[in-house]
Amino acid sequence: MKLGVFLTLFRRKTLEEALAFAAECGVQTVEIATGGYVGNHHCKPEELLNNPGEIERFRQLLDRYKLEISSLSCHGNPLHPNKIVAEEHHRDFQNTIRLAQRLGVHTVVNFSGCPGESETSQRPVWITCPWPTDFAEIVEWQWREKVTPYWKEMSSFIREHGVKVAVEPHPGFAVYNTETALRLCDIGGEQVGVNFDPSHLFWQGMDPVSSILALQDRIYHFHAKDTAIFPNRTALNGVLDTKSYKDISARSWAFRTVGYGHGADTWKAIISTLRLVGYTGAISIEHEDGLMSVQEGFIKAVRFLEEVLITETTGEMYWAN
Repeated sequence: MKLGVFLTLFRRKTLEEALAFAAECGVQTVEIATGGYVGNHHCKPEELLNNPGEIERFRQLLDRYKLEISSLSCHGNPLHPNKIVAEEHHRDFQNTIRLAQRLGVHTVVNFSGCPGESETSQRPVWITCPWPTDFAEIVEWQWREKVTPYWKEMSSFIREHGVKVAVEPHPGFAVYNTETALRLCDIGGEQVGVNFDPSHLFWQGMDPVSSILALQDRIYHFHAKDTAIFPNRTALNGVLDTKSYKDISARSWAFRTVGYGHGADTWKAIISTLRLVGYTGAISIEHEDGLMSVQEGFIKAVRFLEEVLITETTGEMYWAN
């Protein structure tokens, strides 16, 4: 496995500045944002696809800093009921796949998308319980009419361009847990797998190790991000928390830098189980910690994961029975 970073952390830096800093801090791979909700600060696929010279310059920069691209990532919602948003995110997705093929990048990351509750919806609708029965009917409609047709069609496009797509399970989208991830994998075939982010599992009360063992070789990419759960608040309000991420003092949980939500033993178990199921890709650091600056959180994550990876490769193995 190679240590990496989701380069959107450094969106205020130029591409070269971001690559230089990442290399200086000791990572070997970069995940580059190409559209959707994460933006395209360092890479605009449409511009590169229309300019072969820019693609070559892009490659040269990566070579200069001895960095590999672990994935191109366009976390968006191509199923958004607002057609303008859906078309923009779909276009970003397709162009990202085309660019990945041109660059020789094997993996593209995205969300599954989330439709509305009907053809007349204006906003995405994410259902969290089956009753009243309207909710169960909405989920069935979303998968039958929107999720399944879109991903069946996209799986052919993905196959034609010789890449794989790692869908990131995230609450608020059709794919948010192990069960829904496997459902989409069945629909999309081997072209569609998972971008595994333990932070989204922790706050739902899931066990990342159990999920890794269930997903096995459908894990195509990995995000290193943690979540702190605040027991005194979850005891009162549970984990369905719609307060702002900035309001950490009032929330039931918060995203944290790796090691600040769960300790080394938990992360050793995760990394070891990834190796157990055959994952050899990047460990891509993502930073959304409201209690640390980007630079502080990133450097602490690098040092923490370097220690975890060293321990894991020396023979200590941790996984659930």
